[in-house]
Amino acid sequence: MPVVLPKGGWYVLANARLHASTVTGVSAPQDRDGFIRADLSIADGRIKAIAPLGDRPLPPRSIDLAGRVILPAFVDCHTHLDKGHIWPRMPNPDGSFIGALSAVGTDRIAFWNSSDVARRMDFGLRTAYAHGTRAIRTHLDSVFPQETISWDVFTEMRDRWKGRIELQAASLTGIESIRDVAWFHSLADRVARARGILGAVTYMVPDIVELLDVVFRAAIERGLDLDFHADETDDVDAVSLRLIAEAALRHKFEGKILVGHCCSLARQPDAEVLRTLDLCARAGLAVVSLPMCNMYLQDRRHDRTTPRWRGVTLLHEMNARQIPVMVASDNTRDPFYAYGDLDMLEVYRMATRILHFDHPVADWPRTVAATPAAIMGLAETGHLSAGAAADLVIFKGRSWTELLSRPESDRTVVRNGVAIARAIPDYGELDEVVGQY
Repeated sequence: MPVVLPKGGWYVLANARLHASTVTGVSAPQDRDGFIRADLSIADGRIKAIAPLGDRPLPPRSIDLAGRVILPAFVDCHTHLDKGHIWPRMPNPDGSFIGALSAVGTDRIAFWNSSDVARRMDFGLRTAYAHGTRAIRTHLDSVFPQETISWDVFTEMRDRWKGRIELQAASLTGIESIRDVAWFHSLADRVARARGILGAVTYMVPDIVELLDVVFRAAIERGLDLDFHADETDDVDAVSLRLIAEAALRHKFEGKILVGHCCSLARQPDAEVLRTLDLCARAGLAVVSLPMCNMYLQDRRHDRTTPRWRGVTLLHEMNARQIPVMVASDNTRDPFYAYGDLDMLEVYRMATRILHFDHPVADWPRTVAATPAAIMGLAETGHLSAGAAADLVIFKGRSWTELLSRPESDRTVVRNGVAIARAIPDYGELDEVVGQY
């Protein structure tokens, strides 16, 4: 059963397990997984104090959690809310990356009006909110004329969800479309008006260096951060991550740069890997891996049927160089990924298995909280500390093996110190929008 909390006032979450990597300002002994035992005092919607558990009676107005894990509210820094849940009307014919591109393009042209995008986007946000997510960055397909529709829907949705989910958006367009420089500058202006992030999908077109220069100059002129999809392939010759780092250094870029996927890096020779990682560290790049979607899409081949690599990038090597790394949901029930529910616990569970976020656990929990919050510029989000908003999730699990072995569908999501009503929307709501099986 979910934990029953007061509907306001002052109370204490006693005898909780907090992972040391998610807590600031507290010194306490850690167990072998990095958890500390502590009491959290909450009042007026904020964490007033975090005290190490001691040999003392429980304080008044306390709820004994008996060692349950508490994590900060999640931050999902790479999603596609505009594509979400179109699978019933437009499945991927073969599960491949090319099949996904074709299916989404067909669906976008046929169906993506303001009402359609808004209905599906709101469904996704209600789902993420119920699972405990505090902030989301979504990519928006920004090929003409879709950018004239989706950015307006996004800004309306951001206003509607203010105070519940902090929403950001990044433009998504193929690098070759930037050859139409006038159109791209009009897109960059639209992104700037919406207080968004400028983005592109990079791959090895002959003029990629020149096109990256156009992107960086446009971002600098408008004071925009950057967010790229890069090298979502097993092609060892796909080195746009390195080229992005070189462009950042060449332009002395001072904003934040997040790069997603970077799958091909795991296939490249060691010398190329080291060269790229050193450049990324110097350039201040941050990297997000999308373990569920890339496991699903990558290495689907017609000449053999069993996949032979994981499709994820080198997060351990990046982390060792202090490159900020994170994981995120990516696509949800669309041709790029037929599954998913914008549940960051599921993302972290799968990342632990796929990317080995364990033995030791170290500071990997930051990949779904503090690190993406920092790249999104959300100073108060993603960590537990005295004075911060009491935005957190209480689980039944008392260790990583308990927490990550079950769905934790009865978790307690706390926002501003109050447990929310966790109403996960029913898929049937979208039947009239996307059809049904």
